[in-house]
Amino acid sequence: MKKVARPFILLLSIIGISLLHYLTPLNMPYLHDIYQRLYYLPIILAAIWFGFRGGLTCSLVVSIAYAPHILFQWGGEIVVEIEKYLEIVLYNIVGAVTGLLAQRERERSIELQKTAEGLKASYRTLEQQSERIIAIEEQLRRSEKLSTLGEMAAVLAHEIRNPLGSIRGTAEILRDDYKLGDPKHEFIEIQIRETERLNRVVEDFLHMSRQQPMKLHQCSIQSELEMIITLVSSDAKNRHIFLELQAHPLDAVFRADGEKLRQAFLNIVINAIQATPPGGNVIISTELRDENTPNAQYNIRFRDSGSGIDADTLTKIFEPFYTTKPDGTGLGLAIAKKIIESHGGALLVESEPGHGTTVTVTLPIQKDATGGKL
Repeated sequence: MKKVARPFILLLSIIGISLLHYLTPLNMPYLHDIYQRLYYLPIILAAIWFGFRGGLTCSLVVSIAYAPHILFQWGGEIVVEIEKYLEIVLYNIVGAVTGLLAQRERERSIELQKTAEGLKASYRTLEQQSERIIAIEEQLRRSEKLSTLGEMAAVLAHEIRNPLGSIRGTAEILRDDYKLGDPKHEFIEIQIRETERLNRVVEDFLHMSRQQPMKLHQCSIQSELEMIITLVSSDAKNRHIFLELQAHPLDAVFRADGEKLRQAFLNIVINAIQATPPGGNVIISTELRDENTPNAQYNIRFRDSGSGIDADTLTKIFEPFYTTKPDGTGLGLAIAKKIIESHGGALLVESEPGHGTTVTVTLPIQKDATGGKL
């Protein structure tokens, strides 16, 4: 729009000033002096807008428009003619010089803009590198924690696990000496439950600290999820929580460690159930993406209707030992993430306070790894 409007404005201004010259009587020389100076306005504008060529072209157009006025209306007075011819020369000098300066300024602005864009790109690159460095530092911190866990787990397995087994066995023998309803029977039941809980903590330490070899075999995601539903359905029912599996019509079957995947899924589902109030729901859904490409992915989403997780807590949920539960170990999600990543997948948690939480597990599958359906 500007490319059309600007030449049109310049042309109209030259025509208007020229008409003022031609229509004003010669006995008003002071007006002609003013009109003569007005020609500089379109010349300077053209130079600013279009550079050297624009300024020079406009000054030539002005010269052509002004020359007949000198020849035919002021003719005969040589002194006057020389002065006005010199004015025409000045038009062209002003147009050329102003256009040249404006063009250089424009070129400099373009160079500065390119430099600014280069700096912006460099800033983005530095920002990305900074994010990668932060991520690497986070991995190093996690590795240090896991290294410490490895040393602790060896001691725990020897010094705590065996005594726990002895304590539980003794408690079970003592429980048989008291009838159901006896206060001592109830105390022994508490002792057994707490012993089991401590044993689970030791097991979690072992899973986090030791790189367990994976036993790969053909594994059906849907079958594993159905087994998880069976395992936790009783707990969900007792908590008055609606639990449902919404499976994709195409099941993903690929080589994986089914037991480890089951453990990861179980940790996620248990967290979802514990975070959901009575009357809420936990929905597990599956989705097959890019099924006709070598980069096919299987997404498993665990959505709960709990209170959600705030942004600060969301950044810490995968840290070992971080938990918001009074009886939690802070290892469930860390173990799940480690298992999923060992299968080449990814685990993403999205949450908003008051709107529940969605945990998405993405597993890569081969083109021929969906039971021959891809």
